[in-house]
Amino acid sequence: MSRADRGSSASEDPIAYFLDDITFQGKTQRTRDAYERVLREFESYLDEHGIGLAETNHRDCMAWVHQLRGAVGESTVATYASYLHRFYSYMSEVGTFEENPMTLVLEEIDESINVDPDRRDISVPAMRSFVADIGHPLDRAVVVTLLKTGMRAGELCNLDTRDLYVAAADFETDHRPQLDGKPDSVYVDDAPSANSEYNGQVRTASNKRKRATTVPVDEELASVLVEWLAVRPDPRSAVADPLFVSTADEWGKRLTPDMVHHLVETHAREQGWYRDGGGAEENVTPHYFRHFFTTHLRDRTGDRGIVKYLRGDVAQDVIDTYTHDWGDRVREVYESNIYRLL
Repeated sequence: MSRADRGSSASEDPIAYFLDDITFQGKTQRTRDAYERVLREFESYLDEHGIGLAETNHRDCMAWVHQLRGAVGESTVATYASYLHRFYSYMSEVGTFEENPMTLVLEEIDESINVDPDRRDISVPAMRSFVADIGHPLDRAVVVTLLKTGMRAGELCNLDTRDLYVAAADFETDHRPQLDGKPDSVYVDDAPSANSEYNGQVRTASNKRKRATTVPVDEELASVLVEWLAVRPDPRSAVADPLFVSTADEWGKRLTPDMVHHLVETHAREQGWYRDGGGAEENVTPHYFRHFFTTHLRDRTGDRGIVKYLRGDVAQDVIDTYTHDWGDRVREVYESNIYRLL
């Protein structure tokens, strides 16, 4: 395909072009489908008003966002607006559109849309009681890892034993070079991508963090991980050596996000923290643990920068600051403030 052909395809159907590109970037089919549904609905709205995607201004976008209210919740409005913003931002960067009309829209609606819905308020003692009721070593290790690190379910699934360095463990693993000099820590890479090979194995999930992150492992997390590894089934993939594998029907298979969601949902139901039809405001899921980690650690430290670093949400300059100060600020602040669960 010539350079001219590639350019014309972007102009003829910008949405299809964008969807292809986010697929190439490692977005899952589920994410692609969500973007396509929202963008095609927006396109239909514009067609009804005789407006083309390239001709849209901020008032057109604002009118579309306004007509969503009442039909969907405010958090969904925020999600749809973010999809549209990313679409226009990307197509402006590749030169298909002259500008991104959603930039001004997001500034105008920022205070009126709650992008992070109010969630169930669970105290640390209540979460400690929840963890105490989990007896299975795999389930316990998964839940404590999510709560102590704030990582996503997919990122947890992508962990290999080389990503863990526990200095006082009774077992020996060859940790990756990035962990040299950083004992009692776990490395969460930004490279794994769904349906792509990474460390000798095709992955089912993408790591969504902006930059690779080294997260401290405190005594509690180290203890449950050591207990888990002592009984972990032999992994089906000897090359990648996944940290977390199934102990059920898929014996020895690397955990998938669906398995992690099912695991957490099972225990949350028993606690009365999950019901069919309940939304993000009510149900406890793996993502809720990320919210719990963020809220409690931020409140305890008062340092949003460190919490963003640990979540993998910050830009390169901030990452560099905390990476170079690893031995002092990050670990010291984390270990002084991380809540106890055992």
